[in-house]
Amino acid sequence: MGIVGGNGCGKTTLLSIVAGAARPDGGSVSFDGHEAVGHPRVYEKYAAYVPQENPMMPELSARDNLLLWYRGDRRRMERDLEEGAARMMGVGQFLRTPAGKLSGGQKKRLTIAGALAGHAPVLVMDEPGAALDLACKEDIKAYLGTYMEQGGTVILTSHEMAELSLCHRIYVLKEGRLAEIPAAETAAQLMGYFS
Repeated sequence: MGIVGGNGCGKTTLLSIVAGAARPDGGSVSFDGHEAVGHPRVYEKYAAYVPQENPMMPELSARDNLLLWYRGDRRRMERDLEEGAARMMGVGQFLRTPAGKLSGGQKKRLTIAGALAGHAPVLVMDEPGAALDLACKEDIKAYLGTYMEQGGTVILTSHEMAELSLCHRIYVLKEGRLAEIPAAETAAQLMGYFS
């Protein structure tokens, strides 16, 4: 599912609420019939969040940052480095590098791998391809396709048609309301819905 809208319309706030990083003023968020608001374990079980900014400790290595996401469970982390999301995102190539010295694309790959440490069925991503090179964008797009083929759900915000082309449903957020819109073929058509 893709969410589009102009800058400042509330996309990041909405995703933060859906992922449990921010508390809503009202309403509810539920996953598989389980209320999540006020229940961090529900968010933990069902939602993985990749924010715009890469949340990592720059002085720690990529491996140590990843280990934090895995809550110290080295065995599970090593298994994912061999056959899971961490392998698919190519994280093994830069595990010894301090996070502060990673490129933007490497940080994004590490953040995605870390977010999926709990094997959540819903991946919430805020501008996943922002400021990344074409190769990294293609790798992330390919990973998202695989994630969805394996039964995962992706909710993302994006201004990029290539990412939005993965979405089965597109919603525009305008004046605090979400409305489903038809898939657009061009950026100009898409912008017509929220201009």
